Amino acid sequence: MWILPVLMLALPHSPLLAPASSWQKVAGGLGFGEGPAWHPDGYLLFEDVTNNRTLKLDAADQVSVFREATDGANGLAFDGAQRLVACEGNAAGRGRRLVRIEKDGTLTVLAERYRGQRLNSPNDLTIDRRGRIYFTDPRYSQRENLELDREAVYRVDPQGTLARVVDSLTRPNGIVVSGDGRTLYVAENASPGGAVQLWAFDLDAHGTVRRGRILYDFGGGRGIDGMTLDAEGRIWATAGTKERAGIYVFMPDAKRRTARLVTFIAMDEDPTNCTFGGPGRDVLYMTTTSSLYRIRTSVRGQKSPPGK
Repeated sequence: MWILPVLMLALPHSPLLAPASSWQKVAGGLGFGEGPAWHPDGYLLFEDVTNNRTLKLDAADQVSVFREATDGANGLAFDGAQRLVACEGNAAGRGRRLVRIEKDGTLTVLAERYRGQRLNSPNDLTIDRRGRIYFTDPRYSQRENLELDREAVYRVDPQGTLARVVDSLTRPNGIVVSGDGRTLYVAENASPGGAVQLWAFDLDAHGTVRRGRILYDFGGGRGIDGMTLDAEGRIWATAGTKERAGIYVFMPDAKRRTARLVTFIAMDEDPTNCTFGGPGRDVLYMTTTSSLYRIRTSVRGQKSPPGK
């Protein structure tokens, strides 16, 4: 009932897009779109956040309800066993957790409290090759029930240990780990009015986070909400609003000390998150505040995990 197979927006040529590519609106009418995650069996899951449901786009472009009563689920990713992991936001009742949906449909809580205090509002996540889950925990509204002293980045190890790994950012949001497992990319998105930057942190073999630095500073506006990586290591990020809304593609330098903006792909809705999918993993899927779009590229997405 949400299918809208209409080409929406003609774009100037970019070598990162397939010839004559345009945004295609696949689904509309979302309360707040988020968390696209591609399953190797050939389907996409994404969130309808305010309506508390996970939707599924199948190979025939049919949208159905995959899961309901999601407690404000936002970011999604599949782990190495192809189980769905979800960040639950600040929903009424439960929420404020990192959970895993087992293959039999039961739910396992992976993180809910840090040192006895409830998490703020888990937002986005990424999983490395060793099965470690990194997730951001900001808060964008209803701050009166906050318990923690920081909006931070956390790591959940395979044995279940929860560790705070970054507490130096104001409002961490999008997050993704590099294919070699050596770099953690985090969006600082304290908009409106605060810092809007793309950060990189070194990761060692134990998942310890060190040496954070700014790769790119937007200088203002609406910063990065979600991001994904292609196989060449470029960062595809959703950011901006109005005439600046779209996908910002960054190429980090060899040492990942800085990054340059190599392509901007405009969009006429505010984007929220993205991932690569399709049989060749060359289709970029992007959620917006109300819709799901896709566009064919000339690159391939990074396999997941690592990533999402």
